[in-house]
Amino acid sequence: MTHPALQSLPEHASPTPEGATAARLVLDGRHPIDDAFDVVGEHLLSLPRTGSVTISLTAFAPAENHLWRALGGRAWLREWRRPDGPVRVTPPTGSGPDAALMMPWMSQYVRRGVAALADVAHLPPEAAQDARELASGNARAVVGAPLIVRETMAGSMSTISATAGPWPDDHLADFQLLHSALTARMSMEHQRRSLHEAVTVSEQARASQQEFFAALGHELRTPIAAITAYAEVLGDEARAVAGSADPALAAGLAGMVIRDSGVILRASDQLLAVVEDLLSTGRLAADARTAEDVDVADAVRDVLHWHRATAEPTGITVTNRVPAGAVVRARPSAFRQALTNLVGNAIVHNVPGGSVEVTVEPLRGEHGEARLRTSVRDSGPGLDREQLTAAFEPFVRYAGDQTPGTGLGLSLTRTLVERDGGTLGATSSPGAGSVFWIDLPAA
Repeated sequence: MTHPALQSLPEHASPTPEGATAARLVLDGRHPIDDAFDVVGEHLLSLPRTGSVTISLTAFAPAENHLWRALGGRAWLREWRRPDGPVRVTPPTGSGPDAALMMPWMSQYVRRGVAALADVAHLPPEAAQDARELASGNARAVVGAPLIVRETMAGSMSTISATAGPWPDDHLADFQLLHSALTARMSMEHQRRSLHEAVTVSEQARASQQEFFAALGHELRTPIAAITAYAEVLGDEARAVAGSADPALAAGLAGMVIRDSGVILRASDQLLAVVEDLLSTGRLAADARTAEDVDVADAVRDVLHWHRATAEPTGITVTNRVPAGAVVRARPSAFRQALTNLVGNAIVHNVPGGSVEVTVEPLRGEHGEARLRTSVRDSGPGLDREQLTAAFEPFVRYAGDQTPGTGLGLSLTRTLVERDGGTLGATSSPGAGSVFWIDLPAA
């Protein structure tokens, strides 16, 4: 329901011929998206009442960032204004998102669609902050609207005037038409970018798959070659001793078997561990079940229970700091396996008497969607930048031979997490431990 302080929008007003032409240019996909922003800004600025036009983007990054004022890490603002006009709403250089116009009272109406304020003096007492912000930019009247892309708030657009009074019907009609055209064009651009990203990801996946199988072939050949070579040597020695009654030869063969059988067993264990990692991850990655609500605290509790026996001999303390009520969308078995790999690594690569702590924090995704980050923090030796970059590659290991592992854990964990629409990452520095985290959609 519209507030009495807001101007009613015309139901049957026609846009100007120039506005209709601008809308056609905005929808023309042959031109870059930044040209569409320019068309909207320049046309609205050409209308008599307009002193400034602003477009803000949050979940939709502009193609030409140098034309926009960056506000923090994920917000951009661009203003078209009359050179000699008094209206100016762009915050100072270096400001964060909080420095932009917030207008909390009017925002509740702008989020629903186009909203027009004819005079700041008409604002109710509870809109005092809106009045202060508009006055700071010499604004007396404003028209605003959200930019919704795929049901997500991707930004907003507005026209601002230094004079009070009702907005002309043709101005509001042009604004509504260009607002509809721009949101449609941004949706088209979003689909184009999504397709481009999908193709890029597919090409990267194919390249990663080729690299993975090349590394896999090398890692499998190494233990197989050891098993084959030592078995052939033992077979040759056994055949030589079989036709001899010399006790010294029999004793020599026994000593060789004792010595070399350990190598064969270790190579077999390594080969079996690689195969088991591949098979278990393959089963989870191919699981056709869809994601469901998973209680993070329960999953972490189970995983830490399984690993306490591994941590106790070296005095490592494992702690669950995940509060009740944290719920992600994922396949339960895959999420638990990913946590198992991260917690297992945090224990195995820790220092005696160290600690492992699991926490969770809320985040916002690139398009504003709610996500949860589950972090596994350890007090181990940590990794430098180059080591951390390579840590997610298959068969990369930094521990000594005495530490069990195949070097596949992080690579396969990333596969499981990405299969459920999540991301896997880490931060680390030598001597300060590491934090490996899983980002997943919140329930």
